[in-house]
Amino acid sequence: MSRDIAMMSATDLIRSFAAGTLSPVEATEAALAAIDAHNGKLNAFVHVDAEGALAAAKASEQRWRDGRPTGLIDGVPTTIKDLADVKALPTRRGSKTTDPEYRAPEDAPFVARLRDHGAVFLGKTTTPEIGWKGVTDSPLTGVTRNPWNPEKTPGGSSGGAAVSAATGMGALHQGTDGGGSIRIPAAYTGIYGIKPTFGRVPQYPASAMGTVSHVGPMTRTVADAALMLTVMSGPHISDWYTAPDDGRDFRQISGKSVRGMRIAYCPDLGFAQVDPDIAELVAAAVRRFAELGAYIEEVDLELSGSAETFRIHWFTGAANAYRALGPDQRELLDPGLAEVCLEGLEITLPDYQDAIREREKLGFEINRLLDRYDLLLTPAMPTAAFDAGLEVPPGSGMRRWTEWTPFSYPFNLTQHPAASVPCGFTRDGMPAGLQIVAAKYREDKVFSGSAAYETICPFKMPT
Repeated sequence: MSRDIAMMSATDLIRSFAAGTLSPVEATEAALAAIDAHNGKLNAFVHVDAEGALAAAKASEQRWRDGRPTGLIDGVPTTIKDLADVKALPTRRGSKTTDPEYRAPEDAPFVARLRDHGAVFLGKTTTPEIGWKGVTDSPLTGVTRNPWNPEKTPGGSSGGAAVSAATGMGALHQGTDGGGSIRIPAAYTGIYGIKPTFGRVPQYPASAMGTVSHVGPMTRTVADAALMLTVMSGPHISDWYTAPDDGRDFRQISGKSVRGMRIAYCPDLGFAQVDPDIAELVAAAVRRFAELGAYIEEVDLELSGSAETFRIHWFTGAANAYRALGPDQRELLDPGLAEVCLEGLEITLPDYQDAIREREKLGFEINRLLDRYDLLLTPAMPTAAFDAGLEVPPGSGMRRWTEWTPFSYPFNLTQHPAASVPCGFTRDGMPAGLQIVAAKYREDKVFSGSAAYETICPFKMPT
């Protein structure tokens, strides 16, 4: 029974709270039981606040009894990635350079919004150091593992959030995405994750990775992600990049239909090498969109130049974080991160200005495409999950994580909303993801496409 409750969606939990058939305390106890059952093996949490969660759940339970829920997610077990501040909890950022005695004096803006709507915070989920790579391990917390096969990586950098979602260690999970860090682990663990348009969710303190970094939800259902994004979205005075409030309520998912939509499909972005298993699953998913009434057209895109453009943006961001550290702190860094930081320090101002111009061209190209089409479909990842504890697939000859994530980082550069939807399993039983992209500020279209597909390919839990 506890496992059944732990795997309930946030929307079902809210209905149950309102009907009086389940309490926030029972939901929180089930989530904490799931943490006890799974976290020792999978290592998804850096900090669990069981006492605080149960206290918040009891307060929520009383509000529901009084008929006065405080917001849209009152009593729902929720996790926060350990790059963001949660008041009175530690913020370690996967790094031994941080102070273990530090406690955040206030919530990050989106955390405050979740709290104002009654979220019950279970704790902080794991991340590589400052979220620097597409897998989740760090000198501080060790290796986070995939629930479908603990020998494999869950991806990253929001790997702890993805593992928590897949195993019922909470219903709502927050991730960050500076180059795929929501969509990579969503694809590798078989959950749903959306990177909203840049500026949709406020960030403070700002990410070291600047204007490629986004905040978004990671959940087991599309409806839960729409609910969570509705709560987190909107401008905030602490983040001057945030977009004006357009009044969108993402819970209204346009009838969950793609009938009549014009959808572009690009299987490789002009340069990606995709494993045959993944290519077959994604092509089958695209055919299902046609069966659902959409008009599908395969398009040619040539985005190979985005790799160097992204490298310059990402590595200079890492270098900027490095500059703030003292010599003793630098010695504590993940060796791979230290290498990236040093490479970033060698990038010249003309190189960076050239990368800005190339980014502008890329953004225009995708804007123009999505002016003609409602959605763009691609693989979310070119491979299934590989061995845990490695930055790149073994035997691949690759050096950095950016070489095996060709479908994710282009849309961080362009800042378009993009989601990973689970679209089946490889012959080895590992999840695959379909990426759905829409025009800027049209998360409603991403949710419509995602929800329509979810009706025929719902989340499946690890056994």
